[in-house]
Amino acid sequence: MKKPKTLQQAIRYFSDEQVCIDTVAAMRWPNGPVCPNCEHTEHYYLKTQKRWKCKKCRKQFSVKLGTIFEDSPIALDKWLTALWMLVNCKNGVSSYEIHRAIGVTQKSAWFMLHRLRLALCHGDMVKLGGHGKEIEVDESFIGGAARFMHREKHARRFPASGNKDKTPVIGILERGGEVRAAVIPTRRRHHVQPEIHKNVKAGSAIYSDALMSYELLKHQGFIHEVIDHACGYVRGRVHTNGLENFWSLLKRGLKGTYISVEPFHLFRYLDEQVFRFNLRKLKNDGERFFAALSRIAGKRLTFAEVTGKVGAAACC
Repeated sequence: MKKPKTLQQAIRYFSDEQVCIDTVAAMRWPNGPVCPNCEHTEHYYLKTQKRWKCKKCRKQFSVKLGTIFEDSPIALDKWLTALWMLVNCKNGVSSYEIHRAIGVTQKSAWFMLHRLRLALCHGDMVKLGGHGKEIEVDESFIGGAARFMHREKHARRFPASGNKDKTPVIGILERGGEVRAAVIPTRRRHHVQPEIHKNVKAGSAIYSDALMSYELLKHQGFIHEVIDHACGYVRGRVHTNGLENFWSLLKRGLKGTYISVEPFHLFRYLDEQVFRFNLRKLKNDGERFFAALSRIAGKRLTFAEVTGKVGAAACC
């Protein structure tokens, strides 16, 4: 059977549990299953239990072990359907939609989506740009205005922010390439410029607005041009319209689909939108789905971490 290209085809394709297991196993272990405990490659397949048994350490392991699906009683067909919807819905998909579509509780759907967003986080250390490359840098604010927020809710979301009621984020876009986005504590220079140095190669042409935090970039190995939005939005090649497009897509999803996002979880929603934006030019939804599926291994998110009861890593 050919790989699915549409949601309808995907639902039919993954209706067989063994097909789900084989698909995930092929993405994790292209050369055959490997024991997560001792990394031995020889094993038995226990067909009735749908898991493998290592010939060396004698321990059993399933395809879920060592992935975002680990310790989940939810069947793989539901997981894969939820992943397909998340990566292919332009404005995102809410936990209530997943709850109705695949038949799990809204609480389970909410937790599933956060685990899937962890898979979408790439953690690529390759820097953007280089000599002759153009980079757009811009910052934005995410969140509702304090005047529309109950006092107790505002105090819980922004305990030490004074009169600030939104969360700052920074975006870095290579024209014709990828976008990177991250939550930052403030828009001050000591928070903005480290993100640029972390993600952009020296020698790149950087275009930004007139924020004072971008000063001195031209003395740090970059070609820096500024567009003052008080005077205009485009001056030849100098503009940040590509990132404005990304911010528009992000805020449309946050306001229209997710309605209310806690600042504690915002970086996960950024990872979700960055993934869809960077893979938007793939030929069909199936390619985007399998690209996401290839990232599920080696990542784990517990309910205690996602609810803030124990510390969780900011990204993969």
